[in-house]
Amino acid sequence: MADAARPSLLGGSRGPSPASSPLLGRGSKTRSLPTPSSASPSPSSSASPLLRRRPPQQQPQPPTTPPASPKLPYPTSRGGNAAGPGHAFKRVTLTKPTFCHSCTDFIWGLAGYLCEVCNFMSHEKCLKHVKMPCSCVAPSLVRVPVAHCLGPPRLYKRKFCAVCRKVLESPAFRCEVCELHVHTDCVPFACSDCRQCHQDGHQDHDTYHHHWREGNLPSGARCKVCKKTCGSSEMLSGMRCEWCGILAHAACCVILPPECTFGRLRSMVLPPNCVQLLSRNFSKMHCFRISESLQTETDDDDVVDSSTQLSQKESQVSTDSGKQILKIYDGNDAVKRNQYRLITVPRIAKNEEVVEAALRAYYINDDPQDYELQTFTQQGLFCDDIINRNDTTEETQPGSVFREAVPEAWIIRVKPRDSEVVKIYPGWLKVGMACVSIRINKESTTQVVIKEVLPQLGYQLENFQDFSLVEVLMGSRQVQRMVLVDDELILGRLQDIRKTSLRQMNQTRFYIMEKNISVVRVHLFVGGLPPHLSTEEYTNILKDELTIKTNLVSVSHVYSFQGAVVLEISCFSEAERLYMLAKDTAVNDKPLSAVVLPEVLQTKLPQNCSPLLVFVNPKSGGLKGRDLLHSFRKLLNPHQVFELTNGGPLPGFHTFSQIPNFRILVCGGDGTVGWVLGALEEVRHKLVCSEPSVAILPLGTGNDLGRVLRWGAGYSGEDPFSILISVDEADDVLMDRWNILLDAQEPLESSENGVLEPEPPKIVQMNNYCGLGIDAELSLGFHHAREEEPDKFNSRFHNKGVYVKVGLQKMSHTRNLHKEIKLQVDQHEVELPNIEGLIFINIPSWGSGADLWGSDNDNRFEKPRIDDGLLEVVGVTGVVHMGQVQGGLRSGIRIAQGSYFRVTLLKPIPVQVDGEPWIQPPGQIIISAAGPKVHMLRKSKQKQKKTGNAKDSRNENMSASEVGH
Repeated sequence: MADAARPSLLGGSRGPSPASSPLLGRGSKTRSLPTPSSASPSPSSSASPLLRRRPPQQQPQPPTTPPASPKLPYPTSRGGNAAGPGHAFKRVTLTKPTFCHSCTDFIWGLAGYLCEVCNFMSHEKCLKHVKMPCSCVAPSLVRVPVAHCLGPPRLYKRKFCAVCRKVLESPAFRCEVCELHVHTDCVPFACSDCRQCHQDGHQDHDTYHHHWREGNLPSGARCKVCKKTCGSSEMLSGMRCEWCGILAHAACCVILPPECTFGRLRSMVLPPNCVQLLSRNFSKMHCFRISESLQTETDDDDVVDSSTQLSQKESQVSTDSGKQILKIYDGNDAVKRNQYRLITVPRIAKNEEVVEAALRAYYINDDPQDYELQTFTQQGLFCDDIINRNDTTEETQPGSVFREAVPEAWIIRVKPRDSEVVKIYPGWLKVGMACVSIRINKESTTQVVIKEVLPQLGYQLENFQDFSLVEVLMGSRQVQRMVLVDDELILGRLQDIRKTSLRQMNQTRFYIMEKNISVVRVHLFVGGLPPHLSTEEYTNILKDELTIKTNLVSVSHVYSFQGAVVLEISCFSEAERLYMLAKDTAVNDKPLSAVVLPEVLQTKLPQNCSPLLVFVNPKSGGLKGRDLLHSFRKLLNPHQVFELTNGGPLPGFHTFSQIPNFRILVCGGDGTVGWVLGALEEVRHKLVCSEPSVAILPLGTGNDLGRVLRWGAGYSGEDPFSILISVDEADDVLMDRWNILLDAQEPLESSENGVLEPEPPKIVQMNNYCGLGIDAELSLGFHHAREEEPDKFNSRFHNKGVYVKVGLQKMSHTRNLHKEIKLQVDQHEVELPNIEGLIFINIPSWGSGADLWGSDNDNRFEKPRIDDGLLEVVGVTGVVHMGQVQGGLRSGIRIAQGSYFRVTLLKPIPVQVDGEPWIQPPGQIIISAAGPKVHMLRKSKQKQKKTGNAKDSRNENMSASEVGH
């Protein structure tokens, strides 16, 4: 098998067909497909080996149950190899419009074939072409187990569960990294088949195959191979590669080349093989820096709402007096947690039938003969026991084993075995086989198993001590690994796991791995520290507050201006301890922030790769940032998407510091853009790519910079994929940035010694505009209103309404600003007219798109540009004048144009810079150019460049808003 295998269920992602391979297929369950004439067999010939019923004369109590409907094992292809592994199809009568999950066509007539385990529905003609495996065998087909990042349960319209294939009608889970949707009670049975987004030391590889995910595609999705519709809003159907976005039928995707090229966004995606993150003790939420507010408090084994499940089942069988409900536990752990599955069986049913139904409820594809039911009081039941429940009174038959009422709940157990066959998987991907099957007995130890497996993998026995056997539990939320000791009895270990949980046994694998002394290196970003300190001072603070162990922890990078450090930790448990402790620690009453950082292997980056570093402010734009976070994590590598409320922009810049060429996308308002540009200016000297280009996805209220760069007035639900394409095709432009020195001359009383001292000077940076007077006064009123009721400011329309309200309140107020300030431009005094507001503008957009400078020609001034090294100075006479400017009726009063400004404040005056207002005491304000110009990305006016068929590109990379929401 090539070393590029992926954790997927279809096609080249897993190599040879598992059904046809003795290594992955379930050969003991393979049976032939009945001929069409057997569609309505006689009771004696139609009984399935998994559902045998007693002949009528042997039933202990009349009337006899009707013969079972014909049930088909999973179909076989023409060559006799299984085409749809694990399914147990049964011919059913259709009572409502139904579609085939294989071909997506409507099923005409009254009969269809339904898998009793995963609810896969098929035409009779499609049975032999079914490619999707049943949920009961899907875990065994996963090539590289990768856990999911399940967010909080939410309602998702017209989405289907990946386990039971039913529609999501109640709050359900969605993976934050891939397109998995799953019911709350189906979470424990979901495959650990998420995207592998980084190398973690387990089965790493440099080449990637398609990572297929079934279903939840728009109804207009078309197959790349046959060009026919492959999506549906009526069922789970169609396949989509979660890296490149290509779409195909389940039967067609095996025709496509297995290698994935990451599609249209290949130049923007950070390749998974270029990212390394050793994260043994961290959850996937921590690895991908997903805010804890998005995490669910539900544990993996506590997700089943048993009371709801019970009430639903009772309502279903209340009208059928011939049915009964049974609680089934799969082991001691389920009993302890009171987490059970409910099954519905006839009131008179054989024990074997109940066992089979119980195995189906837990998605276990084994022979029912190997299992038995146990009560809490007795160890087992005879094979001919009759179960009768639900408060019915019946006479005890002479042959019945029950002396009293049948217990309410049952535990399904594996019958004792003296030996069995186990599969051992190689812990590397360069071996040409998926796994090795060996038989073990009560004396088989870890060492014995290693010695037996190594020769089959082509290794010499002399080196058996260099290998270890690792037990891997492939949970949907977490993949847990445990190295077994040399004298561990494997059969006893299997029995212990089965007693704990049969479900866990179905998700457990054994890997043989080579012992290698790997260097543990975890990078932890810690922010919120006091600024402007040395490495030694930061180390001392961490010793005092976090009690770091200097033999395990070292400070690798210091960002003193921002008060942050990056720790390099050589112990997993110490890294986890510091991470959790830092989140609950405050220094100088300021809480610390902790972020787990990946390591980018820049030497592996492709030549033409320019990854996109994405910053998203989830609080901007009516909370639309949260949806964009989810979309960009799906379309790109989640390691290149950073949430600004979790440590700010610095963790992202540090992660990308060694990448020779990258671009930035900032999703937020003008204030968020200024935040990122300011951080970029501070760390520019530490970046290999010191001048990355910056694009904007405007989420704020005004979004003036986004308007000037053609990104629009604000995000209103556009397709995130199209946005990324626009970023890739955008034009690089330069933009001036300005430093504003605030030097207050009014003395302030020192809190330490009571002495009057002047406020120390400070510098702020400006991108858009700086306002003094009435303009800043309105911003300050809005700022105070937002601080009082922040929850109400979640829409752009409401925010603008508050601005209007504050403006109306200030209409009667007059301020003779020209008497309260003095202006000097390029060393020349400028006489101010009678104005209430003075505004310095760097871009031709102010107050949500208004042209304050105006378009009239004026020989006194040059035509403004964002890269001309000049600022324009404009005055406004009051609130009415500002309203007229925003309405396009007037422009501002042109006062000056220059590159160096000194403003003398004679009284305290409201000041705002890029929307951030405050009251500035009397003193000096000096505005000057801030170093080199910044590179910005302006959306191209031209149509989308045609790299191949644009329609196919759009179809293959289906919108995240269509696929993921």
